[in-house]
Amino acid sequence: MPLRRLIQVITGAVAVALVISGCSGSGGATPVVVGEAKRGGSATVAEVNAFTSFNPFSAAGNTDINTKIGHITHSGFYYVDNAEQVIRNEKFGRFEKVSDRPLQVKYTVSEGVKWSDGEAIDAGDLLLAWAAGSGYFDDADAKAGTGTTYFSAASDRSGLAATALPEIGSDGRSITLEYASPYADWEVAFDVGLPAHVVATKSGLNDEDDLIELIKGSPRGDADEPAVNAPLKRVSNFWNSGFDTKTLPQDPAMYLSSGPYIVRDIVPGTSMRLVRNRDYVWGAEPYLDEVNVQFTGDVPAAAAALSSGQADIIAPQPSAAAESLFDGLAAQGSTVEQYNQSGYDHLDLKFLGPFADKDVREAFLKTVPRQEIVEDAVGGLAADAKPLDSHVFLPSHPQYAQTVKDNGSAEYSAVDIQGATSQLRGAAPTIRILYNKDNPNRVRAFSLIRESARLAGFTVEDAGLGNADWVAALSTGSYDAAILGWIGPGVGVSRVPQIFKTGGGSNFNKFSDPDADNAMEQLASTTDLAKQDELMADVDKRVWASAYGLPLYQTTGTVAFSSRVTGIKPSSGPLGVWWNVWEWHLK
Repeated sequence: MPLRRLIQVITGAVAVALVISGCSGSGGATPVVVGEAKRGGSATVAEVNAFTSFNPFSAAGNTDINTKIGHITHSGFYYVDNAEQVIRNEKFGRFEKVSDRPLQVKYTVSEGVKWSDGEAIDAGDLLLAWAAGSGYFDDADAKAGTGTTYFSAASDRSGLAATALPEIGSDGRSITLEYASPYADWEVAFDVGLPAHVVATKSGLNDEDDLIELIKGSPRGDADEPAVNAPLKRVSNFWNSGFDTKTLPQDPAMYLSSGPYIVRDIVPGTSMRLVRNRDYVWGAEPYLDEVNVQFTGDVPAAAAALSSGQADIIAPQPSAAAESLFDGLAAQGSTVEQYNQSGYDHLDLKFLGPFADKDVREAFLKTVPRQEIVEDAVGGLAADAKPLDSHVFLPSHPQYAQTVKDNGSAEYSAVDIQGATSQLRGAAPTIRILYNKDNPNRVRAFSLIRESARLAGFTVEDAGLGNADWVAALSTGSYDAAILGWIGPGVGVSRVPQIFKTGGGSNFNKFSDPDADNAMEQLASTTDLAKQDELMADVDKRVWASAYGLPLYQTTGTVAFSSRVTGIKPSSGPLGVWWNVWEWHLK
């Protein structure tokens, strides 16, 4: 599954614009084995976002739709169900703790598990996943601006970064990870990612064996003595962006499957068709022969598709204005379910440009009309909707209320134009806000923020982009603030350092606080739940104190489906309805 290290996923009509073109190398002559045999018919799902990458593990590819498609085209050692429970898939393989001191975990892929080109999933695939997720070879110093970060993984590296070079088993299908210190999330820290034999040949190596030798023979990175490893850089460059595409690649090696479905067709920005992988027996086998996906960001269009029978399942991002549409679908006999997601929308400020000055950050945040944004986005969908007042806890968490009392969020409980104007001391900064222009909730939030900030002397400019472009700009674009969303799987604590730790895989605004880093390092090594809560509350307080940005509201999920389909059980995490695609049936 694509939540290999239980990462937070960028949400809410998002995508990435990097497109692969002109790929060459071996592997193109081997046909993909596709699930043509008739079994259980087809179903169509309308999703908000357009697909953009076959690598949902990278910082650029880490979007909700890429993650969902990755989930049904990849298999692994575990997945997370709709009760936020980690379910082991022992048909795919087994992992076991073989030692406590030091912590050692052995992963073994079952014999016969393979990619859709017939190549076995083996130790090379495991070793590549470890290299990408661990940061073992990085020698970058983020503050000094020196050295190299090789694999741009979205996940937090706190756990795998503390592992030694893995030991490969004699069976060729296993590796053993040894941690230098205890790690709280060891059970969900690691899984298989991309096909090593494809990454090897596409990055100029002869074969997977060469990649294994390259990884085994490369030294651990040292920020005090940085040195570019050119062959490894070519491998990581391809891993980072080589699988990014809006179209179906001509070379089938670029979209291999190890899961229940295989991508067959893509109409860029419009739709995708997946067919059953008839060789897939190392996990729950799916019933449907075909799953079609329509990319429909507009809620009325999604509702109309379900009403007319053009879609069987829709999962739009709801807003207060769309509530009547869902009522209409229910009246027509469709099932409509609304629920709180394990995610939230937020406004983040870059610690650069006009916002390098903390006074300017604080002044801007005082102008943000959070309550008005909440009412506009989720009012009516959630009882007594209020702004979210924590960067690390959702309201359902037992520590939320106490943390909110102590974290400093009260400073921004109401709009304070007079306080903002005074803090600017006559300055009139221009602020460019990045957001997804195809997401109505984000468009409205931008407009409300712009009009309110203007009253204090700010000029707010629109840096919004369409849903196929704006996520790429998070890492590379010119902007001062961003409106975006995160959604996590509800298990593990690595989501916190993923976003807030210096150099974190999803730390887009360059926040850095040594004391917060220290708390997050402790967080990674403790299994004491009370201590974890204490450390996360400490991080939350430091993030608020820095004028990092503002959480806006916990997001609400909506799924509607016709009476034609059964087995739909939405989860609060990033997979939504997709976590159990193998249970979908037609009546």
